[in-house]
Amino acid sequence: MLRINAHLAIPLREIELTAMRAQGAGGQNVNKVSSAIHLRFDIPNSSLNDFCKTRLLALGDNRISNEGVLIIKAQRFRTQEQNREDALMRLQEIVLGAIKVEKARRATKPTFSSKQRRMDGKSQRGAIKAARQKVSFD
Repeated sequence: MLRINAHLAIPLREIELTAMRAQGAGGQNVNKVSSAIHLRFDIPNSSLNDFCKTRLLALGDNRISNEGVLIIKAQRFRTQEQNREDALMRLQEIVLGAIKVEKARRATKPTFSSKQRRMDGKSQRGAIKAARQKVSFD
């Protein structure tokens, strides 16, 4: 089980992990060892509740295909085990970020005294700038 939080867990049988060769520089190790991990998680067919599924599918993340399959490629580390852990941790972070409900922002008005202080500051700046002008002796 991949534990997401205290109330949510994903069974490992729903997560498809495939080893493949990593891309990029790395010498002989990259050419002969399948150390990268390709994680596939089918969101619509998972055991997650409907709220989690809709939030995940609504993310608009380019790692989620049109069929609702989340694909993560982990190749940061040299060993397959570390990349496997990295892929699972990234899946956990994505699910946690999707189910987190932000608190609604309440619009507030500035207080009368804050408006007054702002206007006083503007008047003082205006007086300073007016004092910089040339004096005319009319």
